Parts: sequence; structure tokens; C-alpha cells
Amino acid sequence: MPEAEHAVTIELPVEAVYAYVLDGENCPTWRPGVVEIKRVSGDGAGAIYRQVVKGPGGRRIDADYTITHVEPNRLIEFQTLAGPVRPRGRYTFEPVGDATRLTFRLDANVGGFRGLLLGPAVGRTMQAEVHALDRLKEVLES
Repeated sequence: MPEAEHAVTIELPVEAVYAYVLDGENCPTWRPGVVEIKRVSGDGAGAIYRQVVKGPGGRRIDADYTITHVEPNRLIEFQTLAGPVRPRGRYTFEPVGDATRLTFRLDANVGGFRGLLLGPAVGRTMQAEVHALDRLKEVLES
């Protein structure tokens, strides 16, 4: 099962970082693989986002997701609903003085023969996704 995790400290209060990440429509500002995204229903836990990401060779891939669980200013969990691989994700927010320690974790259940074929590529893609937190830090602190 491929998994990836990365953390950054952002020099903003946890409430500001949480609110920015919870609004999935902000993703194109810091996730370079997002081609388009739109909230189609719900708010907070239960929200569903229609998302298209860049795939191999620039191919467009549907990667819709739903927010499955929230704890205000502490946790956001989501599940991908569309696409060839459907990872689960988790953002955790921790106050560090006046700053925020943000950790992003992804894991995908890719087993069997499909896992042998896709596992390494999925792992690299997931590493790139979690390391997009570095870009989020730049965006929010500028």
C-alpha cells in the first residue's frame, strides 16, 4: 500500500491555515497538479468536490473527493471518489506558538497485480502531492 507524509510549519494561526485548506477551491494556488476544482455539494464534512488533475502525459484524470471527517482547527480527512487510484488523505493542524504545524498524509490501497504495475508510480505521485505543502507555505506566508 503506497503512503506518503510531509509536514511544514506555517507562520500563521491555525484557524487561518485550517480555513484555507478546508476550502478545496483554493487547491490550484498550491497544488500544481490540479487542473480544475469545484465544490458541487455540502459544506465541511460531507462536502463533495469535482476535481480534475494532470495525469501521465498531461492527460486529464477525474479525481473527485469528499470530506469524510473534520475537527475544526485540528483535522480534515477525505476520500477520493473517482480515478484509477483512490487515496485517502488526512491533514492535521497543530498550533506551535502563533504558527501552525501542518501534516499531510496520503495512503492508497492498490493491491494485487494492479499494485505491482501501479504501486511505484502511485507512490511517486503521492510524494509529490504531500510535498506540495511546501508551496502552500509559500502562498500563505507571502
